[in-house]
Amino acid sequence: MKAIILSAGQGKRLLPLTQDRPKCTIPLHGRSILEWQIDELIKLGIRPIHVVVGFEASTVEQVLATHSSRHAIHTLYNPFYALADNLISCWTARNEMTEDFILLNGDTVFETAILKRVLQAPAAPITLVTDEKPQYDADDMKVIVRGTQLLRIGKKLALEKVNGESIGMIRFQDEGPRMFCSTIEQRIRQPESLKQWYLSLIDELATQGHVSTVSINGLTWAEIDNPEDLHYAETRLKPHIPKP
Repeated sequence: MKAIILSAGQGKRLLPLTQDRPKCTIPLHGRSILEWQIDELIKLGIRPIHVVVGFEASTVEQVLATHSSRHAIHTLYNPFYALADNLISCWTARNEMTEDFILLNGDTVFETAILKRVLQAPAAPITLVTDEKPQYDADDMKVIVRGTQLLRIGKKLALEKVNGESIGMIRFQDEGPRMFCSTIEQRIRQPESLKQWYLSLIDELATQGHVSTVSINGLTWAEIDNPEDLHYAETRLKPHIPKP
């Protein structure tokens, strides 16, 4: 199992913190967001790790060059990061999607138990990690799930049908990588693909019955988009900081 982390963006909602550094390099309890993710992946034997970079790529590469597992980490440069959304970052990494892998958004931090649950989930081509909460807002990547089958995913789903949200982590195995790459190659030919999220492809595959889910309800994670999210992550993840 390898991992692909999408970290090409700047993270403008975190300005001025991201004025001259990408979001993934912002410190969180003494480590950057990216290092937090890498440490959790390496801890469970997930390697190699491919990081898609873009904005201030050299800053990310400097962080990775000093990591203890740097020989297992590789970067992939997305030259279109300023013009396109993260579907193009997936296209950039397509050649690394030929075998089982975990796809991670570059702003999702999580406790070890979440990754363990993902790895132990029943076999399926594509497994989307979801959580639940009492109510959802316009910015949440909402899901409609029946049993463990994903029916739809998107930000504009009817709230009365929504019963969870994506945390920004997906496992691909067996036929999953091929399905995902094939869908990327088809979508990339459409002009609107530059402004699409890769989760629009997962939505398409879900309508074909190819996507399962695993719930991590009750476990700790955070998506860091703005200063409030960063404060929330610092508070919630403090108990999960490794002891010196």
